[in-house]
Parts: sequence; C-alpha cells; structure tokens
Amino acid sequence: MSLRRRVLLASGLSTLLLVVAVVYVLVAGHRGSAPAMAAATVDASPGDRILFRSTAPDSMGRVATVAVGQGSGPRTVSGVACNRVYAAAGAVICLRPDGPLATYQLAVLDAHLKEVQTYPLVGVPNRARVSPSGHWLAWTVFVTGDSYNGGRFSTRVGMINTATGDTVDTLERFAVTLDGKPYQAVDLNFWGVTFVDDRTFYATMSTAGHRYLIVGDLTTRTVRTIASNVECPSLSPDGTRIAFKSALGGNPSKGWRLSVLDLATMRRTPLAETRSVDDQAAWLDNSQVMYGVRRGTKASDVWSVPADGTGSPALIIPNAESPASLLRLPSTSASAGLMPG
Repeated sequence: MSLRRRVLLASGLSTLLLVVAVVYVLVAGHRGSAPAMAAATVDASPGDRILFRSTAPDSMGRVATVAVGQGSGPRTVSGVACNRVYAAAGAVICLRPDGPLATYQLAVLDAHLKEVQTYPLVGVPNRARVSPSGHWLAWTVFVTGDSYNGGRFSTRVGMINTATGDTVDTLERFAVTLDGKPYQAVDLNFWGVTFVDDRTFYATMSTAGHRYLIVGDLTTRTVRTIASNVECPSLSPDGTRIAFKSALGGNPSKGWRLSVLDLATMRRTPLAETRSVDDQAAWLDNSQVMYGVRRGTKASDVWSVPADGTGSPALIIPNAESPASLLRLPSTSASAGLMPG
C-alpha cells in the first residue's frame, strides 16, 4: 500500500462526510478574500527568526517570519497559507485546506516553503510538530464518528518520517502502559506530540475522563504514562522541561493554566500567564515560552512568558499564531525522553 494511501486511511476515512458537514461553514468563513499583500521569500532555515501563521487582515493565514526581539517590526510574509504550521531543521509542516469543501492536506515544505510532498488528511487540523532533525512530522486532527464518543469530536495523531518513509497511522495502535500496568480501552485519544529525537516523543493521552502525559517509543511502538493532567506538551530545547497546559481543577470547561514540568524532579511550575490559553506552547529559547492568545474569532497574538514562573506575559508578535522558533540552540538529549522510569 502506498504512503499516500496509508496516510489517508490513518485519519479514518469513515469520518470524512461527518467532518465536511460539521466544519464546512466554519472553513468557508475562515478563508475569506484573497490577501492584498505581495508575497516574499520566507527563510525557514535555522536563524534568529520566529516562523508563524499571520492573522493580520492583509495576510490572513499566510506563513511569515520576523526577527527575534522585533515582533512588532517588519515581517516577511510568504504566499503560502496554512491553518497550522511548524518548522525545525529547515523542514516545514503545513496543515491546510484542500479543495472547495472542508477537506485538508498535509504539505511538506522545504526551508523556502517550496512544496516537497502533500498527503490527504481526514479531519480538522489542530496541532503540528517537527522533530529536531526535521525528519519526523506529527499532526493532530479532530475527527468524528467514534462510537464511544456519542458523535462528538475526538482527536487523532499521525506521523511521517520523510527520510525513511515510515508512518504512524494512529497512536491508538501502540501498546499502552498506564501507571505501570498494561492498559487497553476503546476510548483512547492522543494529541499534541512533541519530539525528543527520531525515536522518542511526548504527547497527551486521555481515557476514562483523565488526561496523561505519555512518553512514546517509535521503534517499539509503545507509550507509557508519566504524569496526569498534562495537555499539549512542548519539550524545551535542552530536553529538561516540558511546557504544557493543565485543566483548572482537572476540568477543561473551567479553562487551562500554562505551566512547566521539570522532567528530573517532576516539579510543576505555574507560569505568570493567568489567562486561559488553549494552545500548544512553543519554546522561544531555553528560558522563554511562547503561545498564541485568541483575540476575537480570527485574530490572535503571540505572547511569551519566563519559563521559571517569574515575570509577566509580554506581547512579542501581534497578529500571529502557531509560532516556531528558528533559533540555533543545542539539540535535545535522547536520554531526556526516558525520564522518569
């Protein structure tokens, strides 16, 4: 079976018609009119820049970059539009609409946003990440049709290694260890991948009304829980900490609090951002966490906050979301993905 076919099946072909019915109106309204700003060549290779999705009215949805520390200054805006974008090591993942209806595709782009390959997706794009090597791409989509979920949205994770052609159709087929014991359930959901290296990753798993931080192994196809009430993890560049959102009182309907988890001590540090942030945070560097904050139905801004719980939130890129730091920083250590035992 071809890679393209496997990716199509990975997201659950049976959900397509339901997704079309649910999100068509939202997507049609989101696309809006064509932006007037002329496109420029964006450089997504490592450097002192931040890559992001623009939410400015004249460049809505287009991939752009800005110099670190100059977020309110001149930005370079491409002609490429994405619903979600991320980059590492000169590789870019772009989740975007495909066609006039509510269908989507994964686009693999190079450092100049030139299309390398595309794959069809079934589901509404939600999260995207690239491994430090630029080889593994991971995405999360919303899907419907899972019998246990009463017709509501579920999440599904897929991955592709662009160097080897290996794929992960869904994490639901991985062997799960929960609290040290083998675990099976029909209601397993996964989302929000963050990579340690080309073997090890973290993500969120939910089951029986609880959310867990898991560490996964792409070689053995296994995952195990290491903490509770951790969503949308993001590994620090030095591999020692995870930024995440946690549901207030364990109840997502009450909102989320951004925090940082020290992987050596498992100590949690709430960050100075007290607004409810429904995003997968990203690290600007080893000391600052950045994230998108919605402003109305379409607009968003990227803010940052110190990772040690001090200071206060700072607006770093207006009219932006889905940020990825392109700073040249030390790569993570493979051993970090094995903490704790």
